[in-house]
Amino acid sequence: MVGPDGDFDWTAPDEEVFRFWNDKIREVGVHLWGRRLYETMLYWETADQDPSLDDSQLEWAAIWKPLPKVVFSTTLSAVQGNARLASGGLAEEIERLRAEPGEGDIAIGGATLAAEAAGSGLIDEYRAMVYPVLVGGGIPFSPQRERRLDLELVETRTFSSSVVYLRHRVAR
Repeated sequence: MVGPDGDFDWTAPDEEVFRFWNDKIREVGVHLWGRRLYETMLYWETADQDPSLDDSQLEWAAIWKPLPKVVFSTTLSAVQGNARLASGGLAEEIERLRAEPGEGDIAIGGATLAAEAAGSGLIDEYRAMVYPVLVGGGIPFSPQRERRLDLELVETRTFSSSVVYLRHRVAR
């Protein structure tokens, strides 16, 4: 997910990938974030004021800003925008969100938080963008697991930039 220095600047999407994510983010009802990714994504709280953004980036900012976000952090005391700090553990938060009325998927962002969800069997689908780069260390996309996890391919798409989107459902 990130290189040894914690950087993931290699993931900057082109306009085609941005348009794709604009469509995908509309399927999300709430986004769960780890602290590091939340802090990185804070840019989008005011991005609509950046005159250098193209139409797809402005569209992303308009979708992103009102999207409910839950941030898991032991160091933050406050969050901004339409975000709140998680009041409990990850499993408890997901259980509570699943029980609430509402539409849209529960998405998880941040490698450490996603690894915790995966390790607890809380993920129904994996959606990954594979970029043509090997980062050479850092945080892995898929943590070591105690057991095998079979997946069923649901969707795939290859972009002109050689980025590949993969969507897999956990086989039950």
